[in-house]
Amino acid sequence: MQLVEVELIAITPDAEALIERAARTCHQKSPRSKVESRKSSMGTSRAGFIQKVIKLGHFSVLEHASATFRISGCSRALSHQLVRHRIASYSQKSQRYVSEEGFGYITPPSVEQRDEARSVYEDAITHARDAYRRLIELKVPREDARFVLPNAAETELVMTANMREYRHIFELRCHPTAQWEIRSMARQMLRILKEKLPAVFADFDIPNDGSFARMKPKEEGL
Repeated sequence: MQLVEVELIAITPDAEALIERAARTCHQKSPRSKVESRKSSMGTSRAGFIQKVIKLGHFSVLEHASATFRISGCSRALSHQLVRHRIASYSQKSQRYVSEEGFGYITPPSVEQRDEARSVYEDAITHARDAYRRLIELKVPREDARFVLPNAAETELVMTANMREYRHIFELRCHPTAQWEIRSMARQMLRILKEKLPAVFADFDIPNDGSFARMKPKEEGL
C-alpha cells in the first residue's frame, strides 16, 4: 500500500517572531516606544504570549505566517476533500495535460487486507486503465478520457495556507473520525509545523501510536 507523503518546501522566515510582532501591535497598553511596548505587553515570553493570544481566540495574527507543502502519493479522493479548505492555494497535477495511461493508484487498507476485495478492486483499476487507453487511441482528448478515471488515481499537489487555516485543517482532519488518508496527511503536516512553530501548535497533541492527533482540552480561565 502506498502512503501519502508530505514535504515542507517553504515557510515564512521567523514565523513566530512575525506573529508576535503582529499580536503585540494589537495588545500594546499605551503609545510608548515600540521597544518598550514589545517588552511589557502582557509581560510574557514570545511562546507564552502567542499561546495566550490563541487562548483568547485572537487568531487573525496567525494569518501573517504561511507554509507551503508538496503532497504526493495521494489519491484524488484525498485532493477532493482537501480543496474544500478554501482559504488556501493549490496547484495540482493536471489530468487534462498529463497522460494517465498506466496511472498509479491508492489502495485503502480495508481493501488491501482482504484478498477477495483486493481482487475486485484491482479488476476495476484494470478496466479503468483499459478504457482510458482505448479512448486515447480513439483520439478522445485527455480532458474527456479522464472521465473514466477513478478516485483512486494517484495525484500530487502543492498547497499553501496560513497558520490560522492550518489549525482549522488539523482540528478537522486529524480527528479520529476523519478519513484515513487525509488524516495521515494532516498528521504529517502537524508534526512538521509543531517543530517549526511550537508555540502556535502547542495545544495540539499527537498520541504515541500516531493514529490521529487532537487539540488538548482547553484550560478554564486564562
